[in-house]
Amino acid sequence: MASDPKIVTDNENDTKIKFERKEGEPTGAFKGASWAALLIGVSAYLIGLFNATMELNEKGYYFAVLIFGLYAAVSLQKAVRDKDEGIPVTNIYYGISWVALIISIGLIGIGLYNAGSIILSEKGFYGMAFVLSLFSAVTVQKNIRDTERARERD
Repeated sequence: MASDPKIVTDNENDTKIKFERKEGEPTGAFKGASWAALLIGVSAYLIGLFNATMELNEKGYYFAVLIFGLYAAVSLQKAVRDKDEGIPVTNIYYGISWVALIISIGLIGIGLYNAGSIILSEKGFYGMAFVLSLFSAVTVQKNIRDTERARERD
């Protein structure tokens, strides 16, 4: 459970259980919104791929770019956060994380730009679903880390 329960009594007959967040822990609403954005972004992207009329090798390309981008974004977020908190991060790992994220964004951009079989509105759909997925993956990872850190303080 993310929070410890606390019994609160307003008067003799009104007892409630209240959950208190630990200092630094994201709210349940923010965590839920982050997970929802991740699921919506990835699901929309994958449903779009499933329903697309493109060749299977093209679908594989866009799927691989999504997975690569998600991993690169989370890896970079962790490296940046580790550096900020004084946790040792090698410069090569930090650099590779940046390069991987830039390459994944470049690959989706180049792929969509050169996709002749996809109309412009579909290209925008894939681009937005990709960006939403990357951003929400970073946010979910941050929330997990903040929750764990808040629990460790007790």
